[in-house]
Amino acid sequence: MLEKIELIREELGAYEAATTEGLEAYRMKYISRKSVINALFDDFKHVPNDQKKQFGQTLNQLKQEAQAKFDELIASLETASDQSDTAPVDLTLPNIANELGSLHPLTVTYNRIVEIFERLGFSVKDGPEVEDDFHNFTALNFPENHPAREMQDTFFIEKNPDILLRTHTSNVQIRLMEHGKPPFRSIMPGRVYRNEAISARAHCFFHQVEGLYVDRNVGFKDLKQTLLHFSRELFGKDTQIRLRPSYFPFTEPSAEIDISCFICKGKGCKVCKGTGWVEIAGAGMVDPNVLSTCGIDPEEYTGYAFGMGIERIAMLKYQVDDLRLFSENDVRFLRQFKGAF
Repeated sequence: MLEKIELIREELGAYEAATTEGLEAYRMKYISRKSVINALFDDFKHVPNDQKKQFGQTLNQLKQEAQAKFDELIASLETASDQSDTAPVDLTLPNIANELGSLHPLTVTYNRIVEIFERLGFSVKDGPEVEDDFHNFTALNFPENHPAREMQDTFFIEKNPDILLRTHTSNVQIRLMEHGKPPFRSIMPGRVYRNEAISARAHCFFHQVEGLYVDRNVGFKDLKQTLLHFSRELFGKDTQIRLRPSYFPFTEPSAEIDISCFICKGKGCKVCKGTGWVEIAGAGMVDPNVLSTCGIDPEEYTGYAFGMGIERIAMLKYQVDDLRLFSENDVRFLRQFKGAF
């Protein structure tokens, strides 16, 4: 038995590992649970009693030597790797170009929308994403138990049913009007939340940009001209818009805003579903009840409001057919937008 130990000790002394594969082979043979050294421990019961003490001491010493050899081999490989990394550099070679990332398509779209409205004199306002019922519904002319509330599938905070995740950025409009004095001319971009099933056309969170203009003698023609200018700046100078009657609790009258399809120029394609028009926003004149709730005299001031989905604009602009791509962080998708802004 002692002869086996001496034979293994000689193997340890002569072992060399120039690669990680050789190091792993050493570990498996001499260090692992199924190593030849552990096999000797299994044979310990067959050693005569008068030799057990000497055998045990010798075997423990062999095990320590095997571990020390293993540590030595690791250090040797690391030293060799460091030396290879510090090999002389050819300074005459050209520099490697930096790999620059790209803006997210929603960020590109957001920046473009903000740029257009800022040139029209709109400021950018922000507000809380966790909101109370008053600012998200009541002040926007949603009476309690009104059917219009069913338009919003809301995430309520379980311990406080009066607190929720905002379903639109109109809550910022209310906070702006109740804490200031007209005139107001602002846009409110931000993330909103709806309790909807996630699909190619819907998500439980997305981004909106809403606008508000309140002043004396603001009319529907001002709203139309603003949205026409925005559409032509974003989609092209030949873009036309049309307004279809609609209903929103916080505007009266209300309209859906369509633009002429910038892909087929009104001839009909899959983007516009053959109609020649694509919907981009909802808008209308601010309801007098909303102005009164915020302490603004509706006899003296009027205003318009509009809202659109940033994802919706990005999907149209870049012809993306699946809403989920914007939040999945697929690098193959995101790399397509280098230099888009």
